[in-house]
Amino acid sequence: MEQLEFAEFKQKASHLVGIDLDSYKSQQMDRRLHSLMSLWEVTSYEEYYRVLLTNPVRLKEFIDRLTINVSEFFRNSDRFDALGDTIIPELLTKDAPLRIWSAGCSNGAEPYSVAIMLREMTGTRPHYILGTDIDARILHKAAAAVFPPNEVRSVKPALLEKYFAFDGKTYALSREVTADVHFKEHNLLKDDYEKNFDLIICRNVVIYFTEQAKNAIYNRFWDSLKPNGYLFVGGTEPLLNSRKFGFDTTITGFYRKGEKGPEIDSYWQQIELLSNRGRK
Repeated sequence: MEQLEFAEFKQKASHLVGIDLDSYKSQQMDRRLHSLMSLWEVTSYEEYYRVLLTNPVRLKEFIDRLTINVSEFFRNSDRFDALGDTIIPELLTKDAPLRIWSAGCSNGAEPYSVAIMLREMTGTRPHYILGTDIDARILHKAAAAVFPPNEVRSVKPALLEKYFAFDGKTYALSREVTADVHFKEHNLLKDDYEKNFDLIICRNVVIYFTEQAKNAIYNRFWDSLKPNGYLFVGGTEPLLNSRKFGFDTTITGFYRKGEKGPEIDSYWQQIELLSNRGRK
């Protein structure tokens, strides 16, 4: 009975917050949901849902717990070194301006890192950099572009001085950089994907999804990339069977879009799966 009540709660909560909870790995997601239930001293799933409906503060806390917004500039600096030394120079020989998408961008540190890198490499040449996230509140923070010291700790001192203003407590990113990045609310599981990207960055996002949802997202990333475009993933989420998704393995963390494409049956099955969930 309790499992049925919990399943019903997750279904109603999914509709309320616009996040398909069944697409997240159950062990991790269920643990987060139950931890909040215990913290709030809620004794039934009916009461749990009523709290979400009537208490905006608790609803925000619930969404924050689900989306796990953690990011910093040039996170995993060795991967950004590879991006700047190898991937972007290759892309610049083929296309300019570049089209880059940071999917699950959280506070904006990731797309802003790319914007700084491109300014250093190409000057004021315009590029299209898109940052998306499911959480509208974190996107508001991203647009404000003000960061605590721990989120800029990996920025080289010369770049910190050049592109940030420090007021004694926080670092404000310069307008010339913030103008290079466009933010948009986006749900990877049900919204349409823009096309013709040279580079898609999606790190430490899909690790929380089920294999079925993860496969569908990778297939749609392939479809959104230009020929020979790159997908940049997190260190804990390698594409172990990258050919299945139509990608060729290159250097660690980067996958080039191949000519063959995803396994066609798997691809359209996953597209149908996401489309059906989007109509819930």
